[in-house]
Amino acid sequence: MGRTGKSQAKKGGRIRRLFTWKKLLGTFFVGCLLVMGAFYAIYLMVPVPAAANADATLQSNVYKYANGKVMARTGKINREIVGLDKVPQDVQRAFVAAENKTFYKDNGVDIKGTLRAAWNTVSGKGKQGGSTITQQYVKNYYLSQDQTATRKLKEMVIALKVDQRMDKSEILAGYINTSYYGRNAYGVQAAAQAYYGVDATKLTVGQGAYLASLLQAPSQYDWTSASAEGRKLVEARWNYVLDNMVEENWLEPAQRAGLKFPVPQKPKAPKGMSGQSGYIVEAANQELMRQGVSEEDLKAGGWTITLNIDEKKQKALVKSVDEQLEEKLDRKGDKKDATVQAGATSVDPKTGAVVALYGGVGATEHWTNNATRRDYQPASTFKPLVLASALDNGAETQDGRKIGLGTVYDGTSKRPVVGSPIDFAPENEDDQSYGPVSVQKATNSSINSVYAQMIVDVTPAKAKQTALALGMKDGQDFGTTPAMSLGVMGASTLDMAGAYATLDNHGVKVTPTIVKSAEHKDRKAEPVKSIGEQVITRKAADTTTKAMQGVVQSGSGFRAAGDYEAAGKTGTSENNRSAWFVGYTPELVTAVGLFGEDTKGNQVTLTDTINPGRANGGRTPAQIWGAYTERALGGGSDATFDLETDGTSGGDATMPTPTQSSGSPTPTATATDRSTTPPQPPTSTATPPTQPPTSTATTPTEPTPTKPTEPATEPPPDGNDNAADSGRTRP
Repeated sequence: MGRTGKSQAKKGGRIRRLFTWKKLLGTFFVGCLLVMGAFYAIYLMVPVPAAANADATLQSNVYKYANGKVMARTGKINREIVGLDKVPQDVQRAFVAAENKTFYKDNGVDIKGTLRAAWNTVSGKGKQGGSTITQQYVKNYYLSQDQTATRKLKEMVIALKVDQRMDKSEILAGYINTSYYGRNAYGVQAAAQAYYGVDATKLTVGQGAYLASLLQAPSQYDWTSASAEGRKLVEARWNYVLDNMVEENWLEPAQRAGLKFPVPQKPKAPKGMSGQSGYIVEAANQELMRQGVSEEDLKAGGWTITLNIDEKKQKALVKSVDEQLEEKLDRKGDKKDATVQAGATSVDPKTGAVVALYGGVGATEHWTNNATRRDYQPASTFKPLVLASALDNGAETQDGRKIGLGTVYDGTSKRPVVGSPIDFAPENEDDQSYGPVSVQKATNSSINSVYAQMIVDVTPAKAKQTALALGMKDGQDFGTTPAMSLGVMGASTLDMAGAYATLDNHGVKVTPTIVKSAEHKDRKAEPVKSIGEQVITRKAADTTTKAMQGVVQSGSGFRAAGDYEAAGKTGTSENNRSAWFVGYTPELVTAVGLFGEDTKGNQVTLTDTINPGRANGGRTPAQIWGAYTERALGGGSDATFDLETDGTSGGDATMPTPTQSSGSPTPTATATDRSTTPPQPPTSTATPPTQPPTSTATTPTEPTPTKPTEPATEPPPDGNDNAADSGRTRP
């Protein structure tokens, strides 16, 4: 043997002596002990985080129509956390079959799976997870999606601890609620809505298996956008899930054989805050906050809020505004047209439910909610509340006559009120004087001078008390002067709808409510009590309704007439800045308002916008109201008002010398008072006597008005002024 051979043999001997099997085995055991010791040290050092990561608990609030259909979702993340009791058991098992068949038996970590995934990743077979459901829950809830060894090690340690502290059902619920399913859906509830348009409670086992399959590759496996290869892969994955369920005895083979792949629906645009949704959501949130839900709580999400909004009636209201207003405006090309804002609220008087709400052209274009804003005057729509107060309080005229629909007042324009420490002499529209007129006639034609005197007779303080009891809101601009009779305070369509709903409900208080129910996973919000106590007598409420029937049948609101019984009142404020029609049928109360607002938010006139001249309440607002009411009632209604009135006439028949309020002329018969078509103003004014008469009032005979068969080209006179800065209002 040469020197080289001897050298190699000597070297080989040294290597064999250095790497004996005993030494190798010893090194292996020492290495294992070191690894175990290191892992134990890490186990002791790595705590379960005290709180979830920033995104894990974020949820959306879900707002639903009264029929349960989703109207809008709000929040950064589209997630609605649901309890495991809301997920069918076979759907729960589909997720386990897809991701971790040993879930119910393991200790939170799959060592074999982790090592296999690591080997496949290192050997170039592609990155694989190998994580248990518990590990994935820990990653989603406490950690991040970073693909690092440090994060993976922490995930395993925390998973072991979580498995010891939490029930398997809690872990599974956390997993399916924090996972991402594609289509911007986080959690099984959002995924069920996004892919199948149902709540998680309605998922079938086939649909559940598809959602479980998605978690492996949400974008690649979305059936509607997947490539041919992607569809093939997700269908194979779906079959794999179901076969595993059969293997685990969670699914009967016969049932498995009958299942067909459940093709998901096409993606839909998220239910956002555009259009009317934003206004309704904002109004609902305001109502919830008044009920004690904090703004922070709402922002945190997780609420399922079912609204009283009726989807069909909501669409009918939007269509009516579009048809009667928006299609007639040129918002982009005409600066005046751009100033017109519309708002409306519709209420069921028997339940208080707000069934429809119109806040403006769109919440993303004009955020101020025109349905709930209180910065515009309700004008002459306040007059029925003055009448209701007079009737409820048994008020009398200055010469001692009890006020009723047949009571005669002086309708002379600019007539100073009598019996008030505050001077007030309101001008009627176009300075028109009517002479002696009944309360019914004064209501039909909205005569300022009559209602100014009436509020003095009942007293402004009592009138305000009645208005607040009916549902209006107090404010700095809600004074107690004779001018209050003309509706110079601020009010919203929601306020006016509530007050009129109380009248419609025979004097029983109605508080309009938008929210039907509001539930979080662990609590509920107390709903508003929408029906209250009797706040004015039924006779006072019903007699006021009777007066307003005349407004629709033969007065300023004739454009609101249709195939239904209706009562209502027009209103137009100072400088024509707002125009209203508020009215009701036995089944529905709706307040419609138009508001003039420039780009800076200042109030401006509506004159020469929607139509030449002033935009009074008897025109577009009444037309919107009529179009909506007809649609909402399915074309009409046979329902009738069940009225218990004060027994006085609501007509304007020839009157035999009744007494009148002090300072008023002796009434004389007026031929036009008997008109059954929209009335025209009288052409002469009675001359007041030098001494107040002492005769007793006689109730005149009420005529039977009929609805006009052909709409007049001009509305009847409303009895309000059109002076630019008079401080008075039009109807």
